Amino acid sequence: MPKGKEIEARTEELLLPIAEENGVEIYDVEYVKEGGEWYLRAYIDREDGVNIQDCENVSRKLSDRLDEEDFIEEAYILEVSSPGLGRPLKKDRHLEKSLGKEVELRLYRPQEKQKEFEGILKAYDKDSVTLEIQEEERKFAKSDIALIRLALDF
Repeated sequence: MPKGKEIEARTEELLLPIAEENGVEIYDVEYVKEGGEWYLRAYIDREDGVNIQDCENVSRKLSDRLDEEDFIEEAYILEVSSPGLGRPLKKDRHLEKSLGKEVELRLYRPQEKQKEFEGILKAYDKDSVTLEIQEEERKFAKSDIALIRLALDF
């Protein structure tokens, strides 16, 4: 397992009891380098949404646990936040919760001269995602998808 994935998995283990204690669920954990800085990001959520107090409570407790465990060698910035309205759907559990909702899908390479699609998420499996686009179902290979996220309604 790559080092970043190990850090994400271990952080998620530490975060699980903290999330449960605070009545939130873990949406995602990512460890990424941006602009020369390492970021450890924990995204939390709940049905009625999270607020700044939820993020602050979880951040303080997670920070303390990370300091106790001290398994990350590099200096990093810890961020705890909501995944946001246009949240990316990275995991099967994200797709499961989003069935029947409108999503935006972006491909690595164009198909039929188009890289971006919007439609209702109808189905998914380990290899593909199916959208209903203008009353027609269209299947996309997961390996071709650069990003899939909830569509923003304004």
